[in-house]
Amino acid sequence: MKQFWTQFFTWWNGQTLGTRYFTWRKGQFVGEDEFGNRYYRYVQAEAIDSNVGAERRWVVYNGEADASKVPPGWRAWLAHNWDLPPTEEPAYQPRPWERPFVPNMTGTPQAYRPSGSSLSTGQRPAATGDYVPWTPGE
Repeated sequence: MKQFWTQFFTWWNGQTLGTRYFTWRKGQFVGEDEFGNRYYRYVQAEAIDSNVGAERRWVVYNGEADASKVPPGWRAWLAHNWDLPPTEEPAYQPRPWERPFVPNMTGTPQAYRPSGSSLSTGQRPAATGDYVPWTPGE
């Protein structure tokens, strides 16, 4: 019962009931990424937008909806930068200099807090004295 109410009232905990129904009725499963996100498409008779075409594409997140969880290959397919998804054509190959996925930690205890931040731990560094306040008329 909790899952029903969560899907009914929240969009950030996976898919809503409307998305679940639309996916069930019209969605064509395209593939799944390494994070468990599932990708779908639906080809309509007429185009919604002439720049995008008649194909609608969407992702159903595995867990909390976080766009940073979408790998680059799937992101390019969702944005209509590629015609074929990574499951049909391995067009995207990560470069050796690309870093692996790291989730967005903003708003969590693991968020990056540079020294000098009021939220960081430890002693705040002393002011350097290079700040000159602005005063009107100068």
